[in-house]
Amino acid sequence: MNHTIEVPVWAAVLMLLLTLLWLLQHLLLPSVRWFFRHRANRVIDEVNARLALKIPSFKLTKREVLIDRLCYHPEVLAEIDLMAREQQVTCEVLQARVRHYAQEIVPAFNALIYFKAAYWVARKLVHSVYRVRLGFADDEGLSSLDENTSVVFIMNHRSNMDYIVATYLAAERTALSYAVGEWARIWPLQQLIRLMGGYFVRRDSGDPLYRRVLEAYVQMAASGGVPQAVFPEGRLSRDGRLGPAKMGLLGYITKGFDPAADRNIVFIPVGINYDRVLEDRSLLRSAEQLPRRGKLATLSTLAAFGWKNISQALLAKRYRNGYACVNFGKPVFLKEWLQTHHPDQTKPLTDVSGLANDLMRRIGQITPILPVALVATILTRRPDRAFSELEIKASSFELLTQLENAGYRAYIPRGDRDYGVTVGIRMLTLRHVLLENKGLLSVNHNDLPLLTYYANSIAHLTPDADHPAPSTCASTANTTRLQYS
Repeated sequence: MNHTIEVPVWAAVLMLLLTLLWLLQHLLLPSVRWFFRHRANRVIDEVNARLALKIPSFKLTKREVLIDRLCYHPEVLAEIDLMAREQQVTCEVLQARVRHYAQEIVPAFNALIYFKAAYWVARKLVHSVYRVRLGFADDEGLSSLDENTSVVFIMNHRSNMDYIVATYLAAERTALSYAVGEWARIWPLQQLIRLMGGYFVRRDSGDPLYRRVLEAYVQMAASGGVPQAVFPEGRLSRDGRLGPAKMGLLGYITKGFDPAADRNIVFIPVGINYDRVLEDRSLLRSAEQLPRRGKLATLSTLAAFGWKNISQALLAKRYRNGYACVNFGKPVFLKEWLQTHHPDQTKPLTDVSGLANDLMRRIGQITPILPVALVATILTRRPDRAFSELEIKASSFELLTQLENAGYRAYIPRGDRDYGVTVGIRMLTLRHVLLENKGLLSVNHNDLPLLTYYANSIAHLTPDADHPAPSTCASTANTTRLQYS
């Protein structure tokens, strides 16, 4: 006898969904995770074979594990106990805040995303915007560092493109971890930055508990050997000058450093410069404390900028925004630096201002001298007169000779000084900062602040500026790799 069992349609659909869910959870997802984990491990093996600084195990630790370690860090727990007594708040409430902060800060590094997708995007983007060049790098110094070394790249901050340019040029040497401000906490940029190993920082937070959690993470990353990239100035330069260092992250990294321990901290000065900073006019408005443009004005400016570049590309008249150049300086070993500048090794280094100022000086000494900065320096000295192109070139050659004789580094496109100055003049003329009339070039006085902005990028190097002799820069001559194009 046959029995027919009737099942309601909703029950059949539910059973089908449950079956699919079981298959997804127990068969498909594990297979997908295994596939991507296998690909990521293969990428790690490949890049570690060529990187000067290998990817440390800390960077590959699961994010959940790092969050737990951060939540139960001894200094964080001590801060919780102190605040609980002072504010009459339960430890559970404070612990919940700590976990929230930890989830906000801790990255989720993915080697596959960093070295494949992110590197490809960075390469395409920077080459579509600039002619990107590596001026010089002490590769022998980097490759000689042992595994018990925490490397910190210290760089000046001129543009939001710094993150992309430095990541692209450093990808053959290491995987950098950046401290990124809250401006980047938008979807999907936030997720991408985390996957690339970046961590978010509330720069103006006055919450002592948050500062303690951030400090603990930075120290954990440093002790774990994670190569970090730090902008000591703390923000973009508003006037083009190299700004003073802030002690925040630098103080966290060096706090409690024990010269007798095995691990050393090594600082790599990095100098970045551009023939054109994409945000230059916005930064000048901020420096002059002018009211911010509305969203509609910002969008229209971006649309006009995009259309201009597209139309010029279609007409084969597009010049990229000049050159972007990065110099990697000679490593500064903290143990050796303390022996010279902090002889009393029994006392911890509590004031990092001396170290910060020394590192900023070294960054200034390796800041690349680019065509636009060179030409802008000449023009801002006598902005009220008209020059012939020959006069600008003669003055630029003279200044360039003085700077190179002093030991500073200029990037000369194609190794041709005449062509390099021509590039600088062309860039400024295309932007109407320089006006041509009857064969003479004069400064557009409406854009004199913009011209000064670019001259300021090397103002600390020019002969009439008060600056120290560039001994550290000159000493890297034997490990320098110059590239011309």
